Amino acid sequence: MKNNANSASFTRINNKIRAPEVRCLLPDGSQAGVMSLREAMRRAQEYDLDLVEVSPNANPPVCRIMDYGKFKYEEAQRKKQAKKNQVKVVTKEIKFHANVDENDYQIKMRNIRSFIADGNKVKLTLQYRGRENAHRELGEEVMARVCREAAEFANIEQEPKLLGRAINALIGPKSQKAK
Repeated sequence: MKNNANSASFTRINNKIRAPEVRCLLPDGSQAGVMSLREAMRRAQEYDLDLVEVSPNANPPVCRIMDYGKFKYEEAQRKKQAKKNQVKVVTKEIKFHANVDENDYQIKMRNIRSFIADGNKVKLTLQYRGRENAHRELGEEVMARVCREAAEFANIEQEPKLLGRAINALIGPKSQKAK
């Protein structure tokens, strides 16, 4: 019962169809025309297939003669394949401080490059500690430098923004269309 509700837009099959007249489509896709439900059911039995209501809101409703079990199986296979081909975007995080050393900065930039090259998004966070809070301009300079250098190989999706005691930004890989 539950599977029928989830599968495509088909609402009713065989004896569950309630319309007195239907527009019938044959298994090869050609139209058989408008006919009574009883005649459509007889035609479906001749083919040894199911009568499936594909467009219940049309006037008269459109029904198709098909193997419903085979259709459900193929639909499940298509969904499974689409899910398999789906790309998951992972967000990595790199944390900076206002007084980051040049060597640490270069290592973090190298990590950002590798994350972007792998197709991941990178969240940049600069956390102020203690007295660094009094010199916010140092942190803003660091974030501006990171974004400026990252703009060469990535898209800046969210500009640096101050939230409480941290500055956050988000960068992602450049789109494939641009290449």
